[in-house]
Amino acid sequence: MKKLVALTGAGISAESGISTFRDSDGLWEQHNVMDVASIEGWYKNPKLVLDFYNERRKQLETTQPNAAHKILYELEQHFNVCVITQNVDNLHERAGSTNIIHLHGELTKIRSVADEDTIYEIGYKPINMGDTDKHGSQLRPHIVWFGEAVPMLNIAAKMVDNADIIAIIGTSLNVYPAAGLVNYKRNGVPVFLINPNDTNPFHIQNLTLIKEKATVGVAKMRDILLKDI
Repeated sequence: MKKLVALTGAGISAESGISTFRDSDGLWEQHNVMDVASIEGWYKNPKLVLDFYNERRKQLETTQPNAAHKILYELEQHFNVCVITQNVDNLHERAGSTNIIHLHGELTKIRSVADEDTIYEIGYKPINMGDTDKHGSQLRPHIVWFGEAVPMLNIAAKMVDNADIIAIIGTSLNVYPAAGLVNYKRNGVPVFLINPNDTNPFHIQNLTLIKEKATVGVAKMRDILLKDI
């Protein structure tokens, strides 16, 4: 089967009701992004950061994957699908997708501040100051914040380099280093760009532009892909 790599961002989860950094009425509005999504913010006020992500986890518990998430799973019947997501929610997993790379971490996991490899799955439970690993180190969200390295980036770049088809869904790829992933695609590989606001910001060759929200655009992409099988 051909390898389909989907690069997904906030736009795919927005239709499930998950607010983004850029939503004027979103979860982020009452906080400066750097206060709750940077390593400096954690050092400055870790309780604020924990409370913020506890609220996001609570919201996620009642959020459901939408048609775009589900279609990407359905495409596994016809393609070797890898989802590379900038999102920290688990909606791709809950829709059924089996090969997912989380560039920016996972909301339902926590890790030790002393050892980034000590990771726990907590689902939708809160974490608080004083919650520690077995060695007594404070636990923190398993999120890649501004100012931190992106450990899955090299693996994601290799997946893009090996892709036969690339789909960019619900992201303008404005945030680096994730934005640089498109540069790893091989010449001639077809690219679908699904975003209601975008044109072709990277002057991508062999591009199919679908200016729709994710649920509509991914369905259109599916129809195009299945015609060629």
